[in-house]
Amino acid sequence: MSAALSRARAFAAAQRLRVPLLQAPMAGVPSLPLATAVARAGGLASMGALLLAPAAIGDWVARFRAEAGADAPLQLNLWVPDPPPRRDATHEARVAAFLAHHGPAVPPGAGDALPPDFGAQLDAVIAARPTVLSTIMGLLDPAQATRLREAGIAWWATATTVAEARAAVAAGADAIVAQGSEAGGHRGAFDAGRARDEAVGLFALLPAVADAVPVPVIAAGGIADARTAAAALLLGASAVQIGSALLRCPEAGIAPAWQAALATAAPEDTRLTRAFSGRWGRALATAYVQAAAMPDAPEPAPYPVQRGLTAPMRKAAEAIDDLAHLQAWSGQGVALARPAPAAAWIGSLGRELEALLGGLSPSA
Repeated sequence: MSAALSRARAFAAAQRLRVPLLQAPMAGVPSLPLATAVARAGGLASMGALLLAPAAIGDWVARFRAEAGADAPLQLNLWVPDPPPRRDATHEARVAAFLAHHGPAVPPGAGDALPPDFGAQLDAVIAARPTVLSTIMGLLDPAQATRLREAGIAWWATATTVAEARAAVAAGADAIVAQGSEAGGHRGAFDAGRARDEAVGLFALLPAVADAVPVPVIAAGGIADARTAAAALLLGASAVQIGSALLRCPEAGIAPAWQAALATAAPEDTRLTRAFSGRWGRALATAYVQAAAMPDAPEPAPYPVQRGLTAPMRKAAEAIDDLAHLQAWSGQGVALARPAPAAAWIGSLGRELEALLGGLSPSA
């Protein structure tokens, strides 16, 4: 236990953190109050920049620093782009017809929507100078990794298998975020076609990755209380990354129906689905998610086509707080978390973690 605690304390100190607790950079939840609260509690604030244009990335970082302080450690996250999707107009029409039963009609051209340009986003990240850029869905190329290094920005690569972790270290990653299959939201697999078949639970993945790579490993997936965080550190992690559990904090600013459902979600109330974006991700098993998994439902279109096709449904559901059709991502352990303001919860979690690993008492 003392070795796990010493490793976590050393990592936190190197990152200028008071606790080895990291906010997961959740795309679609760019809540400035949540990130600021995590920073004030001594954890690592984060923001998933997938959906933000380059100018918006710089604006968000500027506002964060105005609230949290210019020196507050910060992680930004980008998706490494997939190859261009294979388009099938006939199949996309079937998907659109199916979606029309669950929301508004899908307008022509909805599937053509693309995320912002990755190269321009990377330029914006380098200009913003966060502490860390983490990546998901693949690896930076050598020139991109060199640019980060020259800018003094650490690169953390998300890996869902041991092979991905090894490849990331070979490509120059400074740390590995080991994402277990319990994690809410998108699977970070490099190969979209293998993301479900290679879904490995965190307690199998984490020690194998920690044994396989010479860099720090950050645990992600199903961590929602001090027990799960301590277990991850004992299995070789240097820190833990928390996503779905933080969505239960009031600062998350997510849809009320989604936030309420997280409080009672059992692990089996979530499932891996491609129904929202075309990429495998873990969400609450809502009526739409279940309908999309039925044998007579069309296969989702590839990413990002499916994301574009489902946009009208998702927007309509948000407008009326309709859980059945919301993109309600959820990790499997989310109900273990105790709802509280984020700064108070992170502080309490840090003290409990120290106690479990033999450090300070929970009341210290």
